[in-house]
Amino acid sequence: MSLAPAPTTPTSGSGARRRVRLSPGWAIVVCLGAMFVAAALSLTLGARIVPLDAVWDAFLRPDGSTDQAAVLSRVPTTITGLLVGAALGMGGAVMQGMARNPLADPGLLGVNAGASLFVVLGMTLFGWQAPLVIVWCALAGAAVAVVVGYGAAAASPGGATPVTLALAGAAVAAIATAVITGILIVDQSTLESFRFWQVGSLTAASFSSLAQLGGLLALGAVLAVACSGRLNALALGDDVARGLGVRVGASRLTAVLAVVLLCGTATALAGPIGFVGLAVPHAVRFLVGADYRWIVALSAVAGATFLLVCDVIGRILARPGVLEVGIVTGVIGAPVFIALLRRRKAVGL
Repeated sequence: MSLAPAPTTPTSGSGARRRVRLSPGWAIVVCLGAMFVAAALSLTLGARIVPLDAVWDAFLRPDGSTDQAAVLSRVPTTITGLLVGAALGMGGAVMQGMARNPLADPGLLGVNAGASLFVVLGMTLFGWQAPLVIVWCALAGAAVAVVVGYGAAAASPGGATPVTLALAGAAVAAIATAVITGILIVDQSTLESFRFWQVGSLTAASFSSLAQLGGLLALGAVLAVACSGRLNALALGDDVARGLGVRVGASRLTAVLAVVLLCGTATALAGPIGFVGLAVPHAVRFLVGADYRWIVALSAVAGATFLLVCDVIGRILARPGVLEVGIVTGVIGAPVFIALLRRRKAVGL
């Protein structure tokens, strides 16, 4: 493993710039180390600060103390944060590779809008409020939105290309948002319930939700890793990819399924959380280069770390309460998004 600076092209008025690029091996070590630190902080910090030795004792020598009870109550939140962050990071990386656009994110397919629409419909039409029922409503909505968007893109004259997928996803999201707005204007009770889910939070995490949806996350991760090598070919353009023997349509469909399973399930578990799928893959690309086999894998670890760190920041800032993680990721992610737009290598949607 080596640590080597990668030269960059000089820009006018700024002189030559050099940036440090990690080898994939070092990147894995750094990201895993950061993830374990973030997990430890997640278990120790909150309304009650628990020393690290109490964290170990909670698992090795449980005695029912207050400190150990605080640690055990944070375990579902920590595990959910790891899984949701990893799913959003991987899904964002696959989405950017499929769309050939570093500014693409899973919301481009209408995942968040579809999940939100079905949650609102469930609350309004059936009065569903149970967290586990809301989880399945959100997952169904995300899946339906992507199926409709992909079907519309595939039915277009050019087929399901990055451009048609983006346009179809935007149309689905616009329709879903309009319906949501119309319902919430006339139904204040649904508005009160929905606004807490919409902000994005890990506080409702439970082992029952993880047990039911963990398999979908695992399947999505397998599909993402399986298609990561073909994303390198798709990044060169459809014609070049076909020349290299890649089945473009099948590869793109696999990528879409991976995004649906990863990001749809993540949204179902924690609500719509923005900027993780956008910022994390781009940061990983900056560190290790443009090989999607590494970008997809490392985005999982980096995404888990980023989301847990944001959750811990929210706990610290709002002690003894909690500032929802969706708010923190938005505050941190918005400047990152602006920085991406200002970079010369960023391309328009």
